Amino acid sequence: MAQLKVQQKKSSIGCKQNQRDTLRSLGLKRIGDVVVKEDRPEIRGMVQTVRHLVTVEEVE
Repeated sequence: MAQLKVQQKKSSIGCKQNQRDTLRSLGLKRIGDVVVKEDRPEIRGMVQTVRHLVTVEEVE
């Protein structure tokens, strides 16, 4: 199954609480953090919520 590499590019300061919670749920705590998650609809939804704060790449 494909995987997504998610990297936090911007700070969550000034963002809504649900966006901060989503970053924490993804495992991102600070700028530059990288996590690799399975490509599932739940993860895609989380990434969509914080798309302005992260970059996403597909990893095989």
